[in-house]
Amino acid sequence: MCARRIFAGLVDSSYQPIIITILMNRFTFVLWTLLACGILSAQTATWQPSREHTQLPIWPGTVPDAQPVDGSEFVTNVPPSLRVAGKPWMSVGNVSLPTMTVYSPKGTNTGVAVIIFPGGGYYELAIDLEGTEVCDWLTSKGITGVLLKYRVPNSGPHGLREPKAPTALEDAQRTVGLVRFHAAEWHIQPHKIGVLGFSAGGHLVAAISTHFEKRLYPPVDAADNENCRPDFAVALYPGHLWNEKGFDLNPTIPVTSKTPPTFIVQAEDDPVDTVNNSLAYYIALRKAGVPVEMHLFAQGRHGFGLRPTKFPITAWPQLMKTWLRTVGMIPD
Repeated sequence: MCARRIFAGLVDSSYQPIIITILMNRFTFVLWTLLACGILSAQTATWQPSREHTQLPIWPGTVPDAQPVDGSEFVTNVPPSLRVAGKPWMSVGNVSLPTMTVYSPKGTNTGVAVIIFPGGGYYELAIDLEGTEVCDWLTSKGITGVLLKYRVPNSGPHGLREPKAPTALEDAQRTVGLVRFHAAEWHIQPHKIGVLGFSAGGHLVAAISTHFEKRLYPPVDAADNENCRPDFAVALYPGHLWNEKGFDLNPTIPVTSKTPPTFIVQAEDDPVDTVNNSLAYYIALRKAGVPVEMHLFAQGRHGFGLRPTKFPITAWPQLMKTWLRTVGMIPD
């Protein structure tokens, strides 16, 4: 059962190193399966942030639309062949109790907050590569990072199909409302709250950017009275956005003029989520009159996160910081 689940996750995952390794090296796939099933010792229990940060449950009671998962939450350290920029990274699976972890700036505070959606094909979460490392970079720039550990697996679309349950989007809506509700307490300006996501997390960015008028769950407290529209959005190598039947946007992403200003980054040689995902989203945003900036790079492939590589795409964080100035989020 575990092997079947991991294989499905890898096929639909948004991680080029995993998929390419499976295709080229059967032994590596066997090793990854053993790791994910807990047969090897690299697997640990529930993910915890570093000591100076605390996970907070985003739901005060029963989690809405709770779905059964195949076992408890687990953390897997990927094998050496799947490292990014020569460094390992961790994958979190079977998340049934979503949490957020707030990373506050230690020095200058711009008042801006960014909620981070790690990627993982809506099966697992690259919790450090596309999560904690991004939060650490944000805080160094005076920006509050909020890491969302949203529910997986099977919490988002696969192709153009609807999800089995809208759980990831529910978690995203709830978190934006919570951050806005606690803005004063966390020294955040309530109209400077954005979202940033990678791969499947990039799709979640587009989803929350177009599904904020109505909560997908019954309100549970005062935080759900807050507006859950992000003030800006950043999508890196997003997936699930391109309608392959025509060069159109996935119809489950209803872009309007109310969609927040958006920043998009992708490599043209991405073998996992084709660049057509970003192009289709960009075109839809432009047609709707939404301020959008897109950076396409010839090389960079997929799943690089914030880690330095030999390719110019490594400069995307500084490009995003400049863009945040142009849309009035941070001062000159």
